[in-house]
Amino acid sequence: MAASKKTRTTTSGKLRTATIKRDTTETQIALKLNIDGTGVYKVSTGIRFFDHMLELFTRHGGFDLTLTCTGDLDVDQHHTVEDVGIALGEAFNKALGDKKGILRAGYFVMAMDETLAVAAVDLSGRVAYVVDDKVKVRLVGDFQSELLADFFDGFARGAKANVHVKTMYGRSNHHKIEAIFKAFARALRGACSRDERMAEILPSTKGLL
Repeated sequence: MAASKKTRTTTSGKLRTATIKRDTTETQIALKLNIDGTGVYKVSTGIRFFDHMLELFTRHGGFDLTLTCTGDLDVDQHHTVEDVGIALGEAFNKALGDKKGILRAGYFVMAMDETLAVAAVDLSGRVAYVVDDKVKVRLVGDFQSELLADFFDGFARGAKANVHVKTMYGRSNHHKIEAIFKAFARALRGACSRDERMAEILPSTKGLL
């Protein structure tokens, strides 16, 4: 991954929004996020299966997301998938601001037909990720399946978060990945949720996240 030449982020108001422009020699990404949205999306990365996963992530999370990425897909999908993960994580980190009043951690168990997946998220300020998808094929649709880990790695780094996702069991490789994204969306939705009782309190004894 090449070093970013330009990254601009803004946050505004109580709606918890962020705008990110991330340009490198490998990818050009423009992203707008509203955490307190209604699941409205417009996504284009050049990888249709990946688009589909980001779309359902947005809908199940109740976020609003506009994202375009032009990447060096003639080389490989890696830079596109990883950099989208980084930019999306950065957007959540910026939109959440000082993180006062949020639940901080969330988890969800997602059933999708014959598949069961689980996701856990902690917006801890520390970076860690674990992915166990049980996908054994190289491609799912037009998506290089090994890059699922790179997406969550990138997101964890951008969001400064712990992200753990796992397929418990399943038959369809499509369902294995889709269930993970749905579980991740709902776990993140929980982590970002506000707790009115703790509105002015940082969810940490350290005094910093």
